[in-house]
Amino acid sequence: MRENIATIPLIDAFKADGECPFCHLEREAEQHAISFILGSAYMEDDIREKTDATGFCRHHFKMMYDYGNRLGNALILSTHLKKLNAELTKEMKDFSPGKSSFLKRMRKTDATDPKLPETQLGSWISQKVNSCYVCDHFRSIYGRYLDTFFDLYLKNEEFRQMFENSKGFCLPHFGDLIETAENKLNDAQKKDFYAIAFPLMQENMERLQKEVSWFVEKNDYRNKDKDWGTSADSIQRGMQKCAGGFPADETFKVKL
Repeated sequence: MRENIATIPLIDAFKADGECPFCHLEREAEQHAISFILGSAYMEDDIREKTDATGFCRHHFKMMYDYGNRLGNALILSTHLKKLNAELTKEMKDFSPGKSSFLKRMRKTDATDPKLPETQLGSWISQKVNSCYVCDHFRSIYGRYLDTFFDLYLKNEEFRQMFENSKGFCLPHFGDLIETAENKLNDAQKKDFYAIAFPLMQENMERLQKEVSWFVEKNDYRNKDKDWGTSADSIQRGMQKCAGGFPADETFKVKL
């Protein structure tokens, strides 16, 4: 298979033979972004301007803290907080409470109901807590990986075989793949693709179910002398299949 700068990361991700090649790509991208901003990049004005404006999500703030470089984290956070506080002050100054009503006051709060914010301040906060420099880094290249997947699937028989022999995908990335297929493929190509992708996902989801079930049974004293098979690490792989990511990864830290 002839590889180039656009295809190498995706092909390498499939060669890794994990539960989801797109999880592999996502991990590589976020570790690269963390290493970049907490390397020397946090001293560059253009990078700090971006991190000040965008901020980070809860998950990547934790990754940054665990990574190390406390001074780098402090410098990034200090100017981000300065910008955040200036914006918050303006938003609160401009805030105008909505009119109250008896029905509103009597309505029970349902924290599980995903509704849009009703206030300008609530909208601003929602935008800020869902904005992340590291997430944006992966999103900026994720679409290209999805497009490359289908380009290779349609044109390269060797890659197609890699896909057919893979372990499928995690559910979140599988969903993105299906949505992309609807836009990238014609009707005949969709029929062909789904005929491969759906059985592949079903087979591998059922495989993990069996592995996790055997993990449970293996903990029965009656099975203590039986072989673990492939179930010993099935918990983390099952979690990845359901929600993406790598639950069992060691903490990503700066190399000293």
